[in-house]
Amino acid sequence: MSLLSVQNLDLSIHSYGILKSVSFDVAAGEIVAITGESGSGKSMTALAVMQLLPAGAQCSGRIMLDGSNLTALPEPQLCALRGNDIGMVFQEPMTALNPVKTIGAQVAETIRIHTRTSKAEARDRAAETLARVGLPQDRFPLSRYPHELSGGQRQRVVIAMAIARHPRLLIADEPTTALDVTTQAQILALLTRLAREDGMGLMMITHDLAVVADMADRIIVMRQGEIVEQGETKALLHNMKHPYTRMLFAASSHRVTLPQTDPGPPLLEVNGVSRDYRTPRKTLLGKPGVFRAVDDVSFTLARGERLGLVGESGCGKSTLTRALLGLEQVQSGSITLDGEPVFTGNRPNLAVRRRMQVVFQDPFGSFNPRHRVARQICEPFHLLEHPPTGTARQKAIDEALTAVGLSPTDAQKYIHEFSGGQRQRIAIARALIIRPELIVFDEAVSALDVSVRAQILDLLAELCAAYSLSYLFISHDLSVVRTVTDRVLVMQAGRIVEQGETEAIFTAPEHPYTKSLIAAAPVLPDLDLPDPKGLTA
Repeated sequence: MSLLSVQNLDLSIHSYGILKSVSFDVAAGEIVAITGESGSGKSMTALAVMQLLPAGAQCSGRIMLDGSNLTALPEPQLCALRGNDIGMVFQEPMTALNPVKTIGAQVAETIRIHTRTSKAEARDRAAETLARVGLPQDRFPLSRYPHELSGGQRQRVVIAMAIARHPRLLIADEPTTALDVTTQAQILALLTRLAREDGMGLMMITHDLAVVADMADRIIVMRQGEIVEQGETKALLHNMKHPYTRMLFAASSHRVTLPQTDPGPPLLEVNGVSRDYRTPRKTLLGKPGVFRAVDDVSFTLARGERLGLVGESGCGKSTLTRALLGLEQVQSGSITLDGEPVFTGNRPNLAVRRRMQVVFQDPFGSFNPRHRVARQICEPFHLLEHPPTGTARQKAIDEALTAVGLSPTDAQKYIHEFSGGQRQRIAIARALIIRPELIVFDEAVSALDVSVRAQILDLLAELCAAYSLSYLFISHDLSVVRTVTDRVLVMQAGRIVEQGETEAIFTAPEHPYTKSLIAAAPVLPDLDLPDPKGLTA
């Protein structure tokens, strides 16, 4: 008998169909991965199992947990089940945690809600649970607050809250999306160990197919609210029947072919750059401390070169990026673009700044939702001494949109009218419109589905051929960096520990840290798959 059995589940919100005839089982101790693109119904399936549905939702079918139909239970009984028999790990730990409560209090709260136990006993059990997920009390006291922990440590706290009562079923909704590869590997190993040790059913929701292939016992592929294919992992990987499944896995392992370039003289030169931040006083009359975020970093980026920057969260990538863009001053060293300094005195050099642009990670959050696309992509014009007007301005907008595969008529639309992939194309159009000499891509594809990501990477290759782009590509996704860069820098604790030709670094890394990064990255097995270019955004 299955631990969880979902039978013919239909879900609609205000008469709009979300899920259609969804059926699957999860056995005790089994890891079942539900995968698919954004909007496929993965998260709504998880929320339906938890019976945490939005207002206006209508649900039919059966969701059986050890013989009890969850859809027929009243809310008080469901409250008793949630956190006790069913645990859930949410995608964003800072949203899931209460910022004004200590980690010990939050895990203990889960225990006290479902058991009649004293505060002292609940704290002891909270300490045991936190130690079990890799946060022992001698290094991570119960008195710490979420903001005092790293992203991976916060996710461990969320997992501790979910498993505190030893639930029979654990639902993990994209638990590693925002984490770097080494932290992701640790979290996935932890979830796998907990499922095996406790005989707990694990329902893993993710769009990372390499993760799915590596840890799941069975795979469920969803598209537009329906299950298009499901089966045992090894059998499904080597005998995919549905075209969508094959396209999805092909897009996940997609590699682009960059046009050959002959790099010219150095464009960006970084020499001995260090950036310090003051830390709070430890005593009332003590001196403030100093934290060195970037430590004596030096490198060059040639004209026409595509350079990658990789490293774990907190290694200094973002601090270095802000310094390159003239958004933060450095304590020592120099940053020059084509021989001119990024900073002159205490102010950014606008003559240099207008020759650089950036594409951010979140293609929606980087735009003003009240403005039309035409105004959005013209924002860099404020850097120019003589910005184009009238017909020249309209021509620049049309050319930028056409270059990224969109239509000039899209200029009159609002950003909410586009898909995630189209928004990122608009972000790239905004970066291109003043023809910068250097573009910084800051995690520019990490928030995108695999098929959309493949399209954006193909677009980058096309733009490299058309515009001879020079760019710095920052990402924690090593597979993406490998396919879109000529050379790569590896950053650890504020220092560049290794650099060289991309393929040489990935094939024969020399530094132990680089080796650990590459070893931690999940990799899809070799599969005979079609070209993913036919997928739509």
